[in-house]
Amino acid sequence: MTFDIKTIESLVEIITREVLLALAEYEAQGHHPQGATCKVEVSDGVKVTTCFDNAGHVISAGAERLTSTLGIIPNDDALARMIDHTLLKPDATADMIAQLCYEARKHHFASVCVNPTHVKLCAELLQGTDVKVCTVIGFPLGATSTEVKVFETKNALENGATEIDMVINIGALKAGDNELVAHDIREVVATAHAAGALVKVIIETALLTDEEKVIASLLSKEAGADFVKTSTGFSSGGATVHDVALMRRVVGPDLGVKAAGGIRTHEDAEQLIAAGATRLGASAGVKIIQASKSATPLDNVQASADKSY
Repeated sequence: MTFDIKTIESLVEIITREVLLALAEYEAQGHHPQGATCKVEVSDGVKVTTCFDNAGHVISAGAERLTSTLGIIPNDDALARMIDHTLLKPDATADMIAQLCYEARKHHFASVCVNPTHVKLCAELLQGTDVKVCTVIGFPLGATSTEVKVFETKNALENGATEIDMVINIGALKAGDNELVAHDIREVVATAHAAGALVKVIIETALLTDEEKVIASLLSKEAGADFVKTSTGFSSGGATVHDVALMRRVVGPDLGVKAAGGIRTHEDAEQLIAAGATRLGASAGVKIIQASKSATPLDNVQASADKSY
C-alpha cells in the first residue's frame, strides 16, 4: 500500500495533535482547582485549559504556548445550505427584512441573520420552512456585560431565534483575561442550548493576533459553542482564507467555522469553503448562488445546517 505526501502529512498532524493533547491533559492532572472539571485543548502551538465548577461556571482559564501546526480538510455539501442570508444594517426596514426572508425561502439558505429587533418578524415569515432565524448578541462591539448578553439571548429565543451569533469580549481577550472571555461565552451557550439553539462565537479576527485567534477559538470550543465565526462585518476587516484555515485547524473537524464579512462573490465563497468554512455570513447570498449555477461544483465543502455539520 502506498500513500501520497499529503496523506502522510495529514496523518502526522492528526497523531501530533492527539499526542500533544494527551500530554497536556496528563500534565494538568493534579493542578486543577478542587472539585473542578477541566478541559484542555491544544492547537497551533497553544494549550488552553478551562475549568468549570459543578454548576458549569467558569472558575479559571489560561493559555500557554507549546508547538505544532495542524490542519484538517472538511467534507462536501450544498452551497445554499451553508449561507446565513444577512441584513444587519441599522437602517433596515420591515419591508427589507421581508424581502430577505422571501429570498431565504426561495433559495433554501441555512438562515437569515438579522438584528434582534427583527427576530419576531422573521420567525413569523419563516414559520414552517427549513430556514432558521439567526440573530446577533453583544453586537457589534462585544463590550456589553455577560448579564446583558444573556438577557439579549433569552429575549431573542423568546421571539423565535434558533441560532445565536455572539461577539466575545474582545478587550478582555487582548488583556489576557481568559477567564472573563470563557465565562462570557459559557453563559450565552448555556442559555441558548437550554432552548435548543445553536451558538456561533464571533471572535473579530481583524482585531486579533494569530495567537489571540487560537486562544479565542479554543475557549469557544471548551465553552461548548457550536461554531466559531470570523467577523461582525462592522470592524476593520472581514473573513480571510488565512483566518478560516487557522480556525479550522484549531477547532478540528467537529466544530463549525463561519466566515463572515466581505464575502461578495462565488470565488470568495469557494476559497473560504476550501479553507475550512462550514457557514458563510453574507448579504450577497443571492448573487453568490446565482453565480454558482454556472460554476464548477464546489470541492471541500463541509455540511453545516441545523447542527448537522
